[in-house]
Amino acid sequence: MSLTLGQIVESLGGTLVEGQPDRVIRRIAPLESADADSISFLSNPKYLPQLAASQAACVVVAPAQQAAAQARGACIVADNPYLYFARLTQLWKRAHADAAAAGVHASAVIHPEAVVHPSATIGPLCVVERGAVVGAGTVLKSRVTISEYCQVGERCLLHPGVVIGADGFGFAQERGVWVKIEQLGRVRIGNDVEVGANTCIDRGALDDTVISDGVKLDNLVQIGHNVHVGEHTAIAGNAGVAGSAHIGAHCSIGGASNILGHLKIADGVAISPTSVVMRSVTQPGLYTGIFPLATNAQWEKNAATLKQLHALRERIKALEKALGAPRSTNGN
Repeated sequence: MSLTLGQIVESLGGTLVEGQPDRVIRRIAPLESADADSISFLSNPKYLPQLAASQAACVVVAPAQQAAAQARGACIVADNPYLYFARLTQLWKRAHADAAAAGVHASAVIHPEAVVHPSATIGPLCVVERGAVVGAGTVLKSRVTISEYCQVGERCLLHPGVVIGADGFGFAQERGVWVKIEQLGRVRIGNDVEVGANTCIDRGALDDTVISDGVKLDNLVQIGHNVHVGEHTAIAGNAGVAGSAHIGAHCSIGGASNILGHLKIADGVAISPTSVVMRSVTQPGLYTGIFPLATNAQWEKNAATLKQLHALRERIKALEKALGAPRSTNGN
């Protein structure tokens, strides 16, 4: 399993400096564990000390780090080393990995009324139910379920245990008893979508749940019914999106975050990990809603203070009024 530096640059571009095109590379490795047969990369200048100490045969660097890289040996100069690294992993897999053969595994169950493109790959123990559609070049790993009438576009990758189109969580109450609301919509997944292991995307109640082109979902993500996720948004593991939330395009949702139902998230929004989004976000930017970690004793004291904040606010307003102090312009 190897590629030469010349093959890498010919395929991915960049400029090879202080290196021989016929130098053989046998693995891709981090700076700290790379050896003389490895290629590595530097995407963050704070790791320059690791660059100097690395034993890698070649390191992919940005133009600003070229001099430091040359001082230790061969390098490939690229505008975006992290993107170059991503492309390199794809090149490596194409060159060395066994390609999944298109077709349906003998243990998979495909309903006669389902539509599976001949170039799709359906892995072991998958289930594709009545009326479902699986597009060209899509790969379903083992134990993936595509429920009735749900649609998966082209070139998608669904990892083991994914469930597309389970019923959304909808119930009405009648004298203390829950009455099921039948979920009559579908899930529609666009092209070039990746869905991580054991992620669940619920079908819509009436309208469809929509996952747009280029979306990337990590493992164990829960997408509720009627959610809309915009193009090229990424959602990290253990995040949950409640029903009818609308997430814009090119958003980044951190791991273990939660977005409440019926909210709207604008394009270009980034949510920090473990945040809870309780209101719509109308402007792009980075948003964080995390209470700092503390000892339990500190947390109890802070929690007790938080319970008194409203009363303290009212007292301050009353004092300001009595003293004739001007109110704040934001109305609080």
